[in-house]
Amino acid sequence: MNRIYVVGTADTKGEELAFLADTIAATGSSVARVDIGTRGATVPVDVPASEVAAHHPGGAGSVLGIDDRGTAVAGMGAAFTSFIQSRNDVAGIIGIGGGGGTSIITSGMRALPLGVPKIMVSTLASGDTAPYVDVSDIIMMPSVTDMAGLNRLSRVVLHNAAQAIAGMAASPAPAATGKPALGLTMFGVTTPCVTAIADQLRADYDCMVFHATGTGGRSMEKLADSGLLAGVIDITTTEVCDLLFGGVLPATEDRFGAIARTKLPYVGSVGALDMVNFWAPPTIPEKYRGRLFYEHNPNVTLMRTTADECRSIGEWIGEKLSRCAGPVHFLIPEKGVSALDIEGGAFFDPQADAVLFDVIERTIKPNATRRVTRLPLHINDPKFAKAATAAFLDIARQ
Repeated sequence: MNRIYVVGTADTKGEELAFLADTIAATGSSVARVDIGTRGATVPVDVPASEVAAHHPGGAGSVLGIDDRGTAVAGMGAAFTSFIQSRNDVAGIIGIGGGGGTSIITSGMRALPLGVPKIMVSTLASGDTAPYVDVSDIIMMPSVTDMAGLNRLSRVVLHNAAQAIAGMAASPAPAATGKPALGLTMFGVTTPCVTAIADQLRADYDCMVFHATGTGGRSMEKLADSGLLAGVIDITTTEVCDLLFGGVLPATEDRFGAIARTKLPYVGSVGALDMVNFWAPPTIPEKYRGRLFYEHNPNVTLMRTTADECRSIGEWIGEKLSRCAGPVHFLIPEKGVSALDIEGGAFFDPQADAVLFDVIERTIKPNATRRVTRLPLHINDPKFAKAATAAFLDIARQ
């Protein structure tokens, strides 16, 4: 039987943990009480902290009995992530915590597939929740008062949270049916291309377009890792520029990692690799003063990538894609990579583009399932969109 995992530090928040678990159990739901505290539990639990800690790569000794709180929290976060990933009976998960507990529990929540119900009742939920939620579907619920014993308000908050997770677990969303889902990446400067591709594939695929703003690429790859995509058309790989050169919309080092892990059919390109994103001009690092910039709007400033930077970008992408064992077809639009990189455009630089193209072609190691194709087209040319569509259909049907 699947269970709702109720997680908290049973040493410091035992009263709240017990109340929450009992309230969920009263709905008829099966409950697993999990302790992630580093000292003795004050209430009965189903999974003691020692069992969770044993899932740490270095063993329980890497988590428990450590005096430094920061080290202990980080260790328990790693252990809990491994623990929850090892479960095959998670109907939903709900956590309670302050700073340390929220960090530990949400690290495990983020590792679970999208769609698994996740609620975090936290003292931090009314602030910047990005580090805790990231690209997951965690619901952050403010505790309002601190968790220092039950009171008339905390009972209401925890009761509502209990009813929410019980309801989600009891009535899970139906499995996706119909057309398979396809992930596509887009930026404003590649919109004509990606829109045309989606239009051509929408009859057969549920086209999910992601804005390539760092979180967009991570969200798409999270869906891939969760088994929710049938393929990827990654026209806009610009997040790599911000990762390598300090832009404000960066990918992570794991960009393209999901493609390698899942072996999904993948068509990629060089969309918007001519730019690094910064905020308003005063925020641009001093080392970039004197470079070629374009004011996208009052709050976003774009910097043209140089030939040397394009070389680094090409090598980084090529090395990543060379690790992919699934079908990969990478397309190079020789007449420009964005709406700004076109003859007469602000970022038109054939020399820098040539370096990028040559390095990618040299670095991506071709084999029976991996290849690179140059096209004498601009990325937003309708013919390029047709070529990308055809390339995907070709590898998807293999």
